[in-house]
Amino acid sequence: MTFKMAIIGFGKSANRYHIPYIKQRDIQIKYIQYRTRKPELEASFYDQNTIFTTDLQEVLNDNEVKLVTLCTPPSTHFELGKQVLNSGKNVLIEKPFVNDVAEAKELFQLANQKGLIAMPYQNRRFDSDFLTLKKVLSRGYVGKPLFLESHFDKYRPDSSVHTGKAIDGSFFGLGVHLIDQMIALFGLPSKAGYDIRPIQNSQSTLDDYSETDLFYSGFKATVTTHPLAATPYPRFVLHGTQGSYVKFDIDQQENDLKLGIMPDDPDFGHDTPDQFGIVKYRNQNNDWIERQIPTVNGDYGLVYDSLIDSIENDQPKLVSDTEAIANIQILENGIAIGGPHISDLEQTNDK
Repeated sequence: MTFKMAIIGFGKSANRYHIPYIKQRDIQIKYIQYRTRKPELEASFYDQNTIFTTDLQEVLNDNEVKLVTLCTPPSTHFELGKQVLNSGKNVLIEKPFVNDVAEAKELFQLANQKGLIAMPYQNRRFDSDFLTLKKVLSRGYVGKPLFLESHFDKYRPDSSVHTGKAIDGSFFGLGVHLIDQMIALFGLPSKAGYDIRPIQNSQSTLDDYSETDLFYSGFKATVTTHPLAATPYPRFVLHGTQGSYVKFDIDQQENDLKLGIMPDDPDFGHDTPDQFGIVKYRNQNNDWIERQIPTVNGDYGLVYDSLIDSIENDQPKLVSDTEAIANIQILENGIAIGGPHISDLEQTNDK
């Protein structure tokens, strides 16, 4: 039986990161609800059976809808999430999930009381570069990992003043993904160090640069987002006791989507060989070996595959409540104090 869902919001997030992947699966988007109808966009929508509406209650009152995805502004996530759960439906919430740990705990408590699922949309667990890093770690190429540097940099000059809440800044918008990737790999760190600030205009209250050090026992991960990196850093630099791994170039799914290349294209999201990462390691004879690691193909739609399996077959969630709360705690601690600082974290490890 076709799984039926709804999407709240019909902007870039819904059209770029969700709908192209949903349409490749046995999932029906029964409703798309948003405030201001755009007939020209609706007319070209791939499924003529989808109902476009401005009435949220129409969506929430339909018992056929099992899942609602929120692709709305971050400030609306908490209240909308509660409405969805109180209507008896599971909810998938775009990043950043909510404002703080207290809101996250309240949503998860409500979901658990009702036997439902609330989960952040951490699609970048299925980035090709991240999946390839997982492969390098699982095969033990570099031995025991000692240091990992993760960059998600761009060159987008913007000297205008940006003001607003922390949830609207780069740390919550992009850092949330990079931190989640580290939590997915290594669990919850014991300490975190922060450098979060606006670097393009000091009058801005919203950060556009962030660097976060995550400290583990014998290991450190540094995740960075930079808006003025004309010459890119590697996406990943991993050093271990037996070698190193370096990968340039980010996952290509977003670039292809921007060009109108969709997930059903056989070449969608693929790296070319010149984009493959390089690992250099010592083998059992202490010989140094250097080789390319072909990039594992990414697929953001796997979030939906996993989530539906959790809803229908009671399988563990892709992003556990513990992991989601840890991520928000790291974000919240980062903006709690201005300027560079170190923060202790709870010793809870969900891995």
